[in-house]
Amino acid sequence: MSSRDVILGRVRRALGGPAGAPSTYATDIDRSYLREHGSRTTEETVELLAENLADYRAIVHRCSAGELPRTLMRLLAEHGAQSVVVPPELPASWLAEADPVRIHDRAANTAAELDRADSVVTACAVAVAETGTIVLDGSPDQGRRRITLVPDHHICVVRVPGQVVSSVPQALERLDPARPLTWISGPSATSDIELDRVEGVHGPRTLEVVLVSED
Repeated sequence: MSSRDVILGRVRRALGGPAGAPSTYATDIDRSYLREHGSRTTEETVELLAENLADYRAIVHRCSAGELPRTLMRLLAEHGAQSVVVPPELPASWLAEADPVRIHDRAANTAAELDRADSVVTACAVAVAETGTIVLDGSPDQGRRRITLVPDHHICVVRVPGQVVSSVPQALERLDPARPLTWISGPSATSDIELDRVEGVHGPRTLEVVLVSED
């Protein structure tokens, strides 16, 4: 028995479980922890998401599906975007009214080319209300991870309520762990020992989230 096995056995005993390794994680691991904090209606869950997104300094917008093309046109115009990076299967109707030059997400895109882009527009895989987190999984309507890390302005469209869950455990059930997952809680930022906040460190300086009603 290795030192690793001894340590893991002690951890399992401390947690009240069997000392030996589980035969299957689906049945032998205790899953009795809370899956979400409190009980909320669908509307309350969406409101919590909007509140936590704003708390992380994301800019939150709301519109209907029919209003989305005009909303995206307005947001790009207000940002002064002359070019926008577009994932390969972003619905064409979303940017039908927008003027910026499209830079299509391709393997040949260089870092310099993406750095010159003013904005990027993507969909998302799921949004977590309790943490105000947007998750991207590299699907064709979200594109490669790098297109949401290099441009300084990211507009992410979240379909509500279908793509909104209360908690991280609920989000994990929807995600494929083999995909390149990017978890975004507000614009990229860090702070030093003096708590001076600096934005745009390892991702977009500005994150705008559009909550689109599926109704």
